[in-house]
Amino acid sequence: QLQLVESGGGLVQSGGSLRLSCAVSGFSLEYYAIGWFRQAPGKEREGVSCISPSGGTSYADSVKGRFTISRDGAENMAYLQMNSLKATDTAIYYCAAEFAHRVHECSATEYGYWGQGTQVTVSS
Repeated sequence: QLQLVESGGGLVQSGGSLRLSCAVSGFSLEYYAIGWFRQAPGKEREGVSCISPSGGTSYADSVKGRFTISRDGAENMAYLQMNSLKATDTAIYYCAAEFAHRVHECSATEYGYWGQGTQVTVSS
């Protein structure tokens, strides 16, 4: 059974840092792209960052220079290091996976496997 489980969310002050983790089970990440997405109340789910099996990355303009995505094939894990957090980063963060050949952009519509999400709240 394919499963993705996020952890590491929480409450942090503006300017602080959090590291989100995504534990994957039921399949190997070797051929999968991984994406981090977020959804704030009343807003659509947006792509934050994505990483290909070869390590190619993309970031939303709003997080460039502050967030870093990474993956660990041996541990079947993915991570999102978030620094210099802002109140506007407050959202539920989801990790997602999909066969890399099916992914053309860092968009929620391209990904078929999803975790349950973890809440990130940044106080100003």
